[in-house]
Parts: sequence; structure tokens; C-alpha cells
Amino acid sequence: MATSEGRFSRDILSAALTDICAQIGLDATGADLLRFTNNAVYRLAGDTAVVRIVGSRALRHRVEKVVRIAGWFAEHDIPAVRLFTGIEQPIRAGEHVATVWDVVPGGGRPARGRDLGELLRRIHSLPPPSFDLSAWDPLDDVRRRIDDAEDIQDGDRLFLLETCARLHEELAGLRYELSPAVLHGDAHLGNLIPSPDGPVLCDFDSTSLGPPEWDLTPVAVGVGRFGEPARTYREIVRAYGFDVTKWTGFRVLREVRELKLITSVLPSVRSNPEVRPELMRRLDDFRRGDTRARWARYT
Repeated sequence: MATSEGRFSRDILSAALTDICAQIGLDATGADLLRFTNNAVYRLAGDTAVVRIVGSRALRHRVEKVVRIAGWFAEHDIPAVRLFTGIEQPIRAGEHVATVWDVVPGGGRPARGRDLGELLRRIHSLPPPSFDLSAWDPLDDVRRRIDDAEDIQDGDRLFLLETCARLHEELAGLRYELSPAVLHGDAHLGNLIPSPDGPVLCDFDSTSLGPPEWDLTPVAVGVGRFGEPARTYREIVRAYGFDVTKWTGFRVLREVRELKLITSVLPSVRSNPEVRPELMRRLDDFRRGDTRARWARYT
């Protein structure tokens, strides 16, 4: 049951981290919380490992897939974060579920649009994995987050659910130009970590089988909503060879992406109250149909 602090308060997360580390022989003392939006991500002192605790009860089912995809990317030499070896994953600590990762060495240049475009082409060209991988359903996590929301007004909940229903119908009517492929699912430069050997990919929560157009949408939306450099998206187009903004279905994918950007913090907004002003601003802009309003990143 949620407390006034929420289900994912810093004390609760710290206790879970301590439990997780104790199970695998690591020390949680002095761990640094890198971010907490969809998940709580900690870097352990001494750079021994990164621990990622799932930040929504309704989305814990995805963690098994994340472990499988990480192994599959490693098998295909995709430059991506690697699981911490020698332990069985995922790890459970009470009601919390986590994965543990190798720390990416520091250094290297920041990722560019070209890097992401080339990496997406490489991933999209791979044959599907031998294990079952879910079909792309970009509204599933939105609905789950709405259902799992810590603190939401009834009117806002109804609006979000009605928007999901509308977009579900519009998605069903789209005709894609690119062949189905394995998708990263949340492909933007924030999910590329610089390293001495070049950028490496992280965050496999949304990986699925579906239309490659979806992987080209986040940066295109980021240019308009977050003021990301337009040249970044142009680099992706040149490297990948397809401009999703010129496709007739882009408006629908843009709205789906924006809905996900709004709702990503719903399960932890009481635990992480700093995000509330930005959440409400995004929701208001979206409800009014203001496609030009700039948003700030959740922190």
C-alpha cells in the first residue's frame, strides 16, 4: 500500500538496493542514484556495477525480456550495455525487481545522430531472436502506468484512457512502408552511453517486434518538444535512409510518443514529487493540442 511518500521513496529504494547487493555479494554503501523516472538507476561506489530497480509494479513483467535481449545483443556484438556476470538475473528483493549491469567505462565522445541511425539499421537488419519476443504494442505500458498511477485526478485519468482508445484505433489503420523488425523501442541519444570504444545502447524495456518507423520517431519528436538540434535528426535520416516525418502516419506515432513521454512518471510521481510540475504542463499542452510547446526533461 502506498504511503504518503509513495511506494518508491528514497528510503524504500535504498533498502531494496541494500538487499539486492547483499544477495550478490556487492556493497551498496555510497551508491549514487543516477536517475529515477521510469526506473531507479544506481551506480555502486568504486564503479563495481550499475543496479537498475524497476519503478512500476505494473511493468515488472518486462524485466525477464530485458535480460534475454541483453544476452541476444551480446551474441550479435551489438554495442550495448552488458549484464553483470556470474549471477542469476533478474534479482528480487521483496516487491522490487532489479537487473545488475557492468559499468560503461568513462570517456569517448558524445553520441551523435549518425551513431543512432547506423545502430538502428544494424539492429533492424538482424533476424528475430529464437525466443518469443512480444509484438509492438506502444500503448500497453501507457495503460499499465495509468492503472498503476500513484496520484492522478479522475478527469486526467479519463482523458488519458480515452486518448489511448483513440490512438489504438488510429494505429490499427496505419500502413507502414518499412518491413517489420526487432525494435529498440525507445531510441534516442539519451539511451546511448559514451565509451572509449564508441557509444553503447542501453534501456531494453520497450524492445519488441514491429515497424521500424517507431524507432525513428523519438528523436523527431525530441526536436519539437525538447529543442534537440534538428541536425541530429537529419543525421539519423542520412544514416538510416528514411525520413519518418514525411510518412503519412507520422502524426499518429508522434502523438503516441508524446503520450508515453507524459505518462512515464505516473507510477512514481508521489515518490518523486519534483516531476509533478512538468507532468502537469505536458498534460495540459497535449490536452489543448499545442504541438509547439517546449517541454523539459524529467529529472
